[in-house]
Amino acid sequence: MDNIIALAKRRGFFYPSSEIYGGLANTWDFGHYGVLLKNNLRDQWLKRFVLERKDIVMVDASVILNPKVWEASGHVTGFNDALVDCKNCKYRTRADHLIEEELKNVKVEGLPVEKLTEIIKINKLKCPHCGSNDLTNVRKFNLLFETKIGMVEDSKAKAYLRGELAQGIFINFKNVIDTMRVKMPFGIASNGVCFRNEITLGQGVFRTLQFDLMEFEYFIRPGDWETTFETWKKEMWNWALKLGLSKEKIRWREHEDFERSHYSKKTMDIEYKFPFGWKEMWGLAYRTDFDLKNHMKNSRVDLNYRDPKTNEKFIPHVIEPTFGLTKGWEVKKESF
Repeated sequence: MDNIIALAKRRGFFYPSSEIYGGLANTWDFGHYGVLLKNNLRDQWLKRFVLERKDIVMVDASVILNPKVWEASGHVTGFNDALVDCKNCKYRTRADHLIEEELKNVKVEGLPVEKLTEIIKINKLKCPHCGSNDLTNVRKFNLLFETKIGMVEDSKAKAYLRGELAQGIFINFKNVIDTMRVKMPFGIASNGVCFRNEITLGQGVFRTLQFDLMEFEYFIRPGDWETTFETWKKEMWNWALKLGLSKEKIRWREHEDFERSHYSKKTMDIEYKFPFGWKEMWGLAYRTDFDLKNHMKNSRVDLNYRDPKTNEKFIPHVIEPTFGLTKGWEVKKESF
């Protein structure tokens, strides 16, 4: 992996951020060719999934939303990573990454912190930084980046940088159906930068504090979710192949129950065979009506969809294809 990162730097794809000041962990700046590559991938995504279709429209929501949005969506309480600290050198790392790196061929992301602590202790896992096995119990840390609005720092000034694009889409659902005259099924697409306060172990631009996503929420009748899920599964796979990714280096993997996010009933990832193992590149989730239902409850705004033919009102269910744009440099690495 270090050789690939060094090569990408020499060729002007990306550089360690703030490098002249010693850098900042999990942050990268894209150089000339990296910017062009990202823009090219974004434009291809836009052309294929928005401009060439009649059932998907776009929104570009603010990076900073009313904090009530993240409370209603469950991110304030449920958007967490499980971390463990070394008592000797104070090094902090993700518990699931530590376990998966050491034990190999296991998947523990999403397990309760008590179970992760038990696995670490039973296997006497050591700090990856100093080698000590004097580790704390696993604890949860929220991934949302907090910020302050205004001149006075109090509880009312607290806000969050967006941790995903989806909430900006859901809170604009009513605006879209009122102004764009969309008919079921339809999608609302968005692309842009997101922020997550994550800790990773030397994986380059694979997982960073700031990253670019391209995604859409596809709104459907509740009974259509399985066929729609399969349709988008094929669409995503075919696009990956069109971009030039090798069939031998990508695969679908379904999340186990303990891995799924709080909003998802079914999630599958297209994983890529990175130098450090198989890891998520893109994701496909069935979010049910979780988000719209919660925003309708907390905002007290009617987010039902009314069928123009039958006059039936219902809360749509959602299929969510998500594409990691920052991870798209892997497309270029195929030719390195």
